[in-house]
Amino acid sequence: MAIRIDREYMNDVLLRLLAVPSPSGFCGRIIGLVEEEAKALGCLVERTLKGCSILTVPGKSDEVLGISAHVDTLGAMVRSVKPNGTLRFTPVGGYMMQSVENEYCRVHTRDGREYEGTVLSVKPSVHVYGDARELKREEANMEIRLDERVASKEDVAQLGIQTGDYISWDPRTRKLANGYIKSRHLDDKAGVAAVLAMLKALKDSGTVPERTVKMFISVYEEVGHGSSSLPADIRELIAVDMGAMGDDLECKETDVSICAKDSSGPYDYEMTSRLIELAKKEGIPFAVDIYPNYSSDATAALRGGSNIRAALIGPGVHASHGMERTHEDAIANTAVLLLAYATQ
Repeated sequence: MAIRIDREYMNDVLLRLLAVPSPSGFCGRIIGLVEEEAKALGCLVERTLKGCSILTVPGKSDEVLGISAHVDTLGAMVRSVKPNGTLRFTPVGGYMMQSVENEYCRVHTRDGREYEGTVLSVKPSVHVYGDARELKREEANMEIRLDERVASKEDVAQLGIQTGDYISWDPRTRKLANGYIKSRHLDDKAGVAAVLAMLKALKDSGTVPERTVKMFISVYEEVGHGSSSLPADIRELIAVDMGAMGDDLECKETDVSICAKDSSGPYDYEMTSRLIELAKKEGIPFAVDIYPNYSSDATAALRGGSNIRAALIGPGVHASHGMERTHEDAIANTAVLLLAYATQ
């Protein structure tokens, strides 16, 4: 394909996305960032009542191809304030408690204040607790130590912190010279970066897609209903999300993952076959895999009653829902595959 992906732009927008806290439902700021980028790239932009964004690129025909990606991430909410001034939290999204232990975090109050803290077990020191190593890492045994002078519920209340306040994890992003990117929340900000890179390639090249393309950017994917209600004119939907790695899966961090089946069942046979053909034609390193413990925005759309055909692709990501890592080649090639599907 002659259309070039601007990797400098792709990497820059990814780093900016990763820097914005956005647990599911707490996405106003990051959706604003995405919409600002999309407008600069010539897209028509509209916001749904649920807070999702629809970015439209008119095509040669009125038939509509949908592409979804999500900006919401894993995180937590304050469940209660303990008598000693630490916070009990409840997860937003599905992850292992071990993956956030000792992590730095931010508490976001309803009036716009932010406070730093650290996730710890209730027995955080082997010098004090003989069973610290054996303590089960589950919600009841975890808490957040605030980096403020607090020793009681009343002290915490003075900070404006209350039940229901959002908690975001420090992404700890690193972009390495060899192309690797390691960070929390590559699921699915790497996918959103691929979508924006595709849009920039269309604009820079002056290419008009064969069909009108509507990008649906969702804010509740991690809790299962991100794209449950799509625009009625979408006929096909490509969900762009991370490709999982491990066990008997073939996908690598430098590959584009093409998912044939996940926990919700098989994806559309003809669309998946077409994506495989295009990946081969474009010389894109790819893997076809099955993800038994995975679902996507395409799942939410189908379960929500959308009358669509659906497929799932994305950059390979190691240690999903943990300290994730991918490679810029996988993100760029995901954008190339999207371009090929939209323009050929």
